[in-house]
Parts: sequence; structure tokens; C-alpha cells
Amino acid sequence: MKTDSELKSDVLAELSWDPLVPEARVGVAVSEGVVTLTGHLDSYAEKVAAKRAAERVNGVKAIAMELEVIPVGIHKRSDTEIAAAAQHALSWSTAVPQNRIQLSVEKGWVTLNGEVDWNFQRKGVERLIRPLKGVVGITDNIRIKEMAIPSNLTTRIQDALTRQAVREAKRIEIMVDGGVVTLRGRVHSWAESSAAEGVTWSAPGVTRVNNQLVVEA
Repeated sequence: MKTDSELKSDVLAELSWDPLVPEARVGVAVSEGVVTLTGHLDSYAEKVAAKRAAERVNGVKAIAMELEVIPVGIHKRSDTEIAAAAQHALSWSTAVPQNRIQLSVEKGWVTLNGEVDWNFQRKGVERLIRPLKGVVGITDNIRIKEMAIPSNLTTRIQDALTRQAVREAKRIEIMVDGGVVTLRGRVHSWAESSAAEGVTWSAPGVTRVNNQLVVEA
């Protein structure tokens, strides 16, 4: 098990390794495996990149995000400009059903509403809007359309976890309630937890994933 000092060193190294992260403006504190990121950044994309960099580090149990996005200079945009840019970005995507997404912007914060068929489409909307100048945060209220649930959904998810080499696949408990899937158990890293959740989202009929996996240091 890593000490907090070792974990902090690894997180700082990973932040430095990621070209999307201005590591000099990100502060790192670690207490009992919980990483706190602090500082001020120019864009929401930088904030997300910093969080994902910390998640990749083995031994991180949880992350507290105290990073603020404060666009200045060339990064600053009005809400009207952000909304127009977001609509334009959506209109160029073949993976996102533009006419089923509604968005609003207030003080740089984008709120998304609507309904799509798959989670990759919901995630795709955020990926398109995340790097836009002036965006300070995103609230994703997009729903996944309900569809027929396969009778063997639990088995299909378990098979996919094993097929995609999720290390602790056999120790992950899968509970299905309609379109809601809950994952329980213990995994060795945040990356493994995210991988298991991603596999589950790809299953047909899943409208929500309740990830209760515990990361063991």
C-alpha cells in the first residue's frame, strides 16, 4: 500500500504527464488515499483532464475536486456565444441526435436535457461541449430511452466483463432492476471501476448504472 506521500508524488507525476493539464496551476493534497485537487483553471476541459489523470493513479481511493474554472482573456465568452457554439458543435456530429437535445447556459454553466437511445450518445454530447471556450461546468440531465430488457442481461454483462479482461470480474456482483444495474464488490483501481461501469453501460436496455464498487489500495 502506498503512503500518502508516495501517492501525492504519483498524482503530481501523472498530472505532469498529461499534456492537457496545466500542472503548475493544480495543487494536490492527499489524506488516507483521498486526493484533493485545488487551483484555478482556464477551461472545463482542463478540469476534467486533471480529474481523469488523478483517477488513473493506482491507490487513489477518492477524489475531492476543489478546482475552479475561471475563463479569462481569450477563454472568456458570453452565454449567448457558448450556446451558439454548442449548438454548432452538435450539428456537426453524426453520433449525437441533435434534435433530441436541449441546452441552456447560465454564467458559463451548461445544462443538458433530452433523451437518447444509448449512453455513448449522452457522453458524446458532453465531449463535444466540454472543450468549448467559456464553459465552466456541465450538468447532464439527458435520459436514456427505456427499451426491452434481455432476460439474460446479468449473464451478458458478466460475460462482457470477463471478455474485456476486467481483473476482478468474478468478484463483481451484478444486480438488475429494470434498466438500472448496480455493481458491487472490490476492485484494485479507479480505472478498473470505470472500465466495469463502461462495460455495463454498453448492455442493451441499461438506463442507469449505480457503481458501488470499492477501490482497494
